[in-house]
Amino acid sequence: MTSRIEVVERRRHNRFQAEEGAYAAVRPQYDKIGQIIDVSRGGLAFRYMISGSQEDTSSELDIFLIGDGFHLDKVPFQTVSDEGIPERLSPGSQKMRRCGVQFGELTQMQILKLKEFILNHTVVEA
Repeated sequence: MTSRIEVVERRRHNRFQAEEGAYAAVRPQYDKIGQIIDVSRGGLAFRYMISGSQEDTSSELDIFLIGDGFHLDKVPFQTVSDEGIPERLSPGSQKMRRCGVQFGELTQMQILKLKEFILNHTVVEA
């Protein structure tokens, strides 16, 4: 008898792959800055290079685009995962990590800007 493992999707929102040049930066020290992998109305994932202390006491991040005027700041969040990326998937001497965050309670303006970001700065559903 073969056992099957069912994968249960717990996300409530569709995820979208962010376009090239989309970054997240954890406030206030900006010690975690990295390229956004995917984003949804409920959270995002980004990859970053390990640098210095990795204490995670922050609760806000910024979302911005390089070469574009888009900037969404002080987004409340909670880290749900922060794991190393295997070296074979992150070539180079720098160690990379993948951080997944869940957004906290957003203001009406932040919700509008997040919707704008997803509508105009993502490429495909992840």
